[in-house]
Amino acid sequence: MDLETGVYQNYAKKESWRTVLILAYQSLGVVYGDLSTSPLYVYKSTFEEDIQHSETNEEIYGVLSFVFWTLTLVPLLKYVFIVLRADDNGEGGTFALYSLLCRHARVNSLPNCQLADEELIEYKKDSIGLAPQSSFGSSLKSSLEKHMVLQRFLLVLALIGTCMVIGDGILTPAISVFSAVSGLELSMSKEHHKYVEVPVACIILIGLFALQHYGTHRVGFLFAPVVLVWLLCISAIGLYNIIHWNPHVYQALSPYYMYKFFRKTQRGGWMSLGGILLCITGSEAMFADLGHFSQLSIKIAFTFLVYPSLILAYMGQAAYLSQHHIIESDYRIGFYVSVPEKLRWPVLVIAILAAVVGSQAIITGTFSIIKQCSSLGCFPRVKIIHTSSKIHGQIYIPEINWLLMVLCLAVTVGFRDTRRMGNASGLAVITVMLVTTCLMSLVIVLCWQKSVFLAIGFVFFFGTIEALYFTASLTKFLEGAWVPIALAFIFLIIMCVWHYGTLKKYEFDVQNKVSINWLLRLGPSLGIVRVRGIGLVHTELVSGIPAIFSHFVTNLPAFHQVLVFLCIKSVPVPHVKPEERFLVGHIGPREYRLYRCIVRYGYRDVHKDDMEFEKDLVCSIAEFIRSESVAPGSVNEDLVKDDDKMTVVGTCSSHTEGVQMREDDADNTEAAGPSELKEIWSPPPVIKLRKRVRFIVPKSPEMDTGAREELQELMEAREAGIAYILGHSYVKAKQGSSLIKKLVINYGYEFLRRNSRLSTYALSVPHASTLEVGMIYHV
Repeated sequence: MDLETGVYQNYAKKESWRTVLILAYQSLGVVYGDLSTSPLYVYKSTFEEDIQHSETNEEIYGVLSFVFWTLTLVPLLKYVFIVLRADDNGEGGTFALYSLLCRHARVNSLPNCQLADEELIEYKKDSIGLAPQSSFGSSLKSSLEKHMVLQRFLLVLALIGTCMVIGDGILTPAISVFSAVSGLELSMSKEHHKYVEVPVACIILIGLFALQHYGTHRVGFLFAPVVLVWLLCISAIGLYNIIHWNPHVYQALSPYYMYKFFRKTQRGGWMSLGGILLCITGSEAMFADLGHFSQLSIKIAFTFLVYPSLILAYMGQAAYLSQHHIIESDYRIGFYVSVPEKLRWPVLVIAILAAVVGSQAIITGTFSIIKQCSSLGCFPRVKIIHTSSKIHGQIYIPEINWLLMVLCLAVTVGFRDTRRMGNASGLAVITVMLVTTCLMSLVIVLCWQKSVFLAIGFVFFFGTIEALYFTASLTKFLEGAWVPIALAFIFLIIMCVWHYGTLKKYEFDVQNKVSINWLLRLGPSLGIVRVRGIGLVHTELVSGIPAIFSHFVTNLPAFHQVLVFLCIKSVPVPHVKPEERFLVGHIGPREYRLYRCIVRYGYRDVHKDDMEFEKDLVCSIAEFIRSESVAPGSVNEDLVKDDDKMTVVGTCSSHTEGVQMREDDADNTEAAGPSELKEIWSPPPVIKLRKRVRFIVPKSPEMDTGAREELQELMEAREAGIAYILGHSYVKAKQGSSLIKKLVINYGYEFLRRNSRLSTYALSVPHASTLEVGMIYHV
């Protein structure tokens, strides 16, 4: 299966209004679950400690004014009207911004980039490569290209944002579920409540993480209705409270009440901003989940439903609290106290369901961003399971899932209250937004080619708002805010160590690769016996012969008649189209039967399973042989200026006019009629259990005899089977290295390497067809 993307995004560009509204409805369950449940804990976290609710109502009106303007300026103005436009070919998120900047400034964290990658359709969109119009933009672009320090700073900035998103994936389920369950506090005594709240929240969280391996597509159809019912519920209750308790509460929307709030509360009011900022928790999801929907659908859903519902909910709570000042219980500021008593149990059930949906969205988003980091060489390789063959992006990572569950339970049991959970979650949220603001300022100059003053204005306006909340959150360091900092630090160390070790290993491979002249001196037989079959030599190199191959040749008595040096790599675009998937070329003369095949995936692409991949690989080589024979000049010599020339070849499904491969079923011809196709059969197999392979090639233009013989050998080799030759490298710091380098390489990177998946795990390589050889690299 090769789930090519932008399904929603590309389709949405030609959509009718009906399609837009359907996508907007579907986005409620995926994008807005977290943001819509924030009324559960905002007021409670704000009034927990730093400020008190008084009869003058200056505090509650000031908080409502802050909530209104924060929701208006950050999610609505910043994200809906500005940030959503900075998509990377339909994809959003921190890494999408980083990828966009890398392509425009021609910097990249991936070591095995090629000139051919810049010819990809998605790489060339939006006038990439054009020099910025302003002199400052040109100097900034050249500085990024020249100075490695700036490139590393840009990468670390993106990784910090990514680590905080992962931290949010731990904290959001904890605070959302715990706050929803806290509604039980009004139906039992405080003594009983403290023994029920935490266990119930933990049971719900365990069940949530335990069901992840089934995939959200099985219950995904319930997500949007749950969030829709929740939004209608809180907006109706809010409207009721406004009319019933205080119809004049709308006056508090004036910014003047923010001034009165600070004038009265002073330092306590500033520290309470850490609770207020929780009202925008989940705003980043609008941008991060952009790839599943369209810009227009996300804008419509937020502007016309989510935003007004949240404003009504917060106004309703403020209206109720403005008329209730007497301390009757410790729970007077919570969400549920403003809910009419007869509706509390139904609202409690809906709130728990909405909290689960919001938690599910952030967990899925965490899986997605870890996959992106792994694809770009910034996170150890993990097992990725695709839970849906139809819905792109529905993935499950077992190791990360259980790690998230353990940490989430630890936060819930350790904190036991929304105040410290809110402090932790708030710092994670605002840090991600600050990173997005910084990266967006660069996008405005480098990608949009706008004035530097516009970028400075963007940073100054939104950066000032977010910095105010950020500093308020930092004051809560000892009261819970240390958790996202500690988590981000640990994940950042892991990412940096892995990225550094991967770069050093690749540099060693490049420095020690075997020259093509050495291979030519061996002759067509390579100095050994060539037996039937295809040998896939896995390598990270995009040019040259890996050193491990010379080790094979000098130690093995025989080798396969067809050898393919296979490189599976990621490129800094979200998706690679099927017709651009493979780069294929000869290594040495044709009679050597040596090929290089580079398989390119975007950072959000789904890798194929092993059987489909093998078929596409062999078919791409066959199409390369045919195209080289009928049009020798079709090879683009400018794509790869190294020791071999490469041709862009697509998957089987993308070149229906070219070579098609059939196995076993001789009557199945899908590509064209018999008048246009000619079959090349392999001889009857000696062992009947083996598959019989045939290539179906176009009759016109005619191939030469050499190409037909080459195809014949490829078919015979495919029938004999495919063997995977894998090299295991043990990286060690060389003599004379610094102590830090020895610690990072010998202990840090080696520990991560031993506990991560193999680089070819995505291919599900059969153990019976695998040859593994180990080498020690001194870097």
